[in-house]
Formats: sequence, structure tokens, C-alpha cells
Amino acid sequence: MKVLIIQTAFIGDVILATPVVEKLYQHFPDAQIDFLLRKGNESLFEKHPYLNNVIVWDKKAGKYSALSRIISEVRKAKYDKVINLHRFGSSGLVTFLSGAKEKIGFDKNPFSFCYTRKVQHIIGDGKHEVERNLELVASFTDTGMQLPRLYPQPTDYESVALYKAKPYICVAPSSVWFTKQFPANKWIEFLDRLESKYKVYLLGAGGDIELCNQIIQSTKNKQVKNLAGKLSFLQSAALINDAVMNYVNDSAPMHIASAMDAPVTAVYCSTVPVFGFGPLSKKSFIIETEEKLDCRPCGLHGYKACPKGHFKCATTIKTERLLKVLE
Repeated sequence: MKVLIIQTAFIGDVILATPVVEKLYQHFPDAQIDFLLRKGNESLFEKHPYLNNVIVWDKKAGKYSALSRIISEVRKAKYDKVINLHRFGSSGLVTFLSGAKEKIGFDKNPFSFCYTRKVQHIIGDGKHEVERNLELVASFTDTGMQLPRLYPQPTDYESVALYKAKPYICVAPSSVWFTKQFPANKWIEFLDRLESKYKVYLLGAGGDIELCNQIIQSTKNKQVKNLAGKLSFLQSAALINDAVMNYVNDSAPMHIASAMDAPVTAVYCSTVPVFGFGPLSKKSFIIETEEKLDCRPCGLHGYKACPKGHFKCATTIKTERLLKVLE
């Protein structure tokens, strides 16, 4: 059996698709499982033990020519099943034209009319996104829960081994969306009050270097090191794995922690856990404002600025609550 999984959204969405890979392998260990994702996310699956092929869709390399290439590559592969976790039209068209015997996906996709099996995708019904994803394969696997999983290689662990000489915590202070991001001054306040016995590593992409430098320059804590832009996804996962605690926003590093079952504290500003994208680690904490704000949540993904102009969903979170999880 040949199966293609499609998730061409962002890093966190791809990580939350990994339980589908795990579940398929458990039930069909001899199947060829391929994964289609957007360019920039492929290193998540470097040397993945259960994936045969990772197809990379460069969405910036000419919208229609890239789409045409992907459709051609998928059709040539002659998949038995295409499982589309992405809910937007471009991936739906790939599924539609795949030639697969079974086309499975969510009803919200504009091309869901072509699916042989479609599943409702309801945000806010109490289900985690992982549970929603697993429903796509439940009819031919099982209905049990499966956690996300990443597979850092020995070289990834070796590359971060020097950072593990003393107890440490990781902080991923950034987010693509401003209203999902705990403000820099709040992170600084937290670091100022943190016990000196912890080394602190700031994690993020290359675009987060400036923010992390700003935090280091402003905090009194001399144990903070900026690793933004210096680690790959899997190297970050290897470092997150052994941290005393990982502090994150409602963003991709939270899902990396879940995939490693690493301790995590997720700070929620404009979004809420009921959307179904919360942490899944055994040791996990959710920090959100205790104030009743009629404007929260203001949206599923967040905004470039607070729509109300006050950003109280972030500024009213007390630093003591972040420190308490270390007690």
C-alpha cells in the first residue's frame, strides 16, 4: 500500500500531523508512507524512520508552475490513499487530481466534494487537533489517541550536548503573530526573577535573533544565551528534550515539546486552549490571564496588533505564575 499524507501549512501543523504517520506505521508497517509539505519544513523529517519520501512544495517558486509540478509528481506515484490534513484549496486540488483510489480529508476543504471519505473539522468542540487528524484514519486503523513524535538523530543530540552541562530552561519568546506573543518586557521580568542556578537558552528562527538580543541586553540575568537561528528543528528538539522546563507561546516550539514529551509551560495571550492546539506533554502547564476579557479570544490565529489597543490578555499575566511551575 502506498499512502500520501498532505499538510502544507506551518511547522506546528506538520508536527501535529505526525500522529497520523505513527498510526499508519503501527497498522501497516510494510506500507510506503510519503509526506507532502511546504518548503522550509522538510528538515523536521530528516532521516525519519517511517517515511519513505518527503515531497517538498516550494510555494514561492511560481504559484502555478509549482502546483503543476506537485500534481504531476503525485499522480506518477500512483498512491492508494491520499490523506489531506490541510483545509485549503491548493492541497484539495492536489488531492482531487492525485488519481488515488481513496481520497480522505476534512469537509472544510473546498475540494472535499471529491473525497471518498470526509470528516468534520470543528474547532472548539473539546477535541485536540491531533484527535481531529486521527479521525481521518480511524476507519482503517483504530480510534485510540497517538501523540506527536519527532526523531532527532544522535548527531542532533551531540550538537547540543555542550549546552547541557548544568540545569537549564529553554524560552522561545517569539511568535509569527504579535497577539500570540508574550511581550518582551514580560519575558525580561521573568528572567530577572529566575534563580541563577538555571542556564537559559533563547530559541527561535533567524528572524528572532533581534528580539532575543533585546531580551538579553535588557535582563539582569547573566545566564541567558541566544541560540535563535543557530539550531535546526531537530537540534532544538534535542535541546528541549532535556530542559528542566520549556517556556513557549501558543506556537511551534510548544508542539516540538509535545513531540518530545518534554516539560512545557505554554503562555496563551489572545488565543485559548479550547481551540484544540494545546500542549500534550505529560508535564505541561497553561498560563493565561485570570481577568475576564470579553474580547478574548479575538481570533484563531492572532493579529499583528491588539484590535482593542490594550493587549490586556498578555499584560495582565503575572510573572509569579511562570515561576511557580519550577517549584
